[in-house]
Amino acid sequence: MLANLRATGRRVSARKPVQSFDAATETTDAHVLAAATGEDPESVCPAHRWYPLAMAPPIAARRLGLEPIMLRDLLDELTWPGDVEIGAVETVGGVRSPMADDSDSAAFVRALGADHVVLVAGPGLGAINAVRLCADAMAPASTTVMLNRFDRGSLLHRENRHWLADRDGMSVVTTVEECIAAVLRAGPIGLSDPGGRLPE
Repeated sequence: MLANLRATGRRVSARKPVQSFDAATETTDAHVLAAATGEDPESVCPAHRWYPLAMAPPIAARRLGLEPIMLRDLLDELTWPGDVEIGAVETVGGVRSPMADDSDSAAFVRALGADHVVLVAGPGLGAINAVRLCADAMAPASTTVMLNRFDRGSLLHRENRHWLADRDGMSVVTTVEECIAAVLRAGPIGLSDPGGRLPE
């Protein structure tokens, strides 16, 4: 999605305040986001916030014998290029996954004051419950639900989308193009909170 936004000629920037990963991983989330926006991976995520242990970042930091991760520090370290038009922040895990010792992704989003949240969810069984719980945790942030890998041929996917959009009144999109349109309507900063990943 970020690469598509960049292709429109807008200055797009991505940030991942903290990341943890398997030590054998060569391509981290910061690498993927950097490739989409044309940035350096260490601009996307500061090098001292790379934790080579596949656990929630504050747990990884503790197991690696490093200092605790604090919300205030993650926010203070978040910087943007001066000419950015659309900034995307990718959190970790799900909305209640710990990003810091004193914060989960939902608390980070509230503290950040994001203009808009893109909540990425699977479209299959459990989608309605997962989206409702995540949206409640993100309230009162303006939210678009991206049902990733949506199959229009699947009755289950269609019914889940219908329930969330028509019964719950949520803004629900199912394609990258629809997601881009929602982000552009939202304002200068779009924030992704992936239950999986930012849609490719």
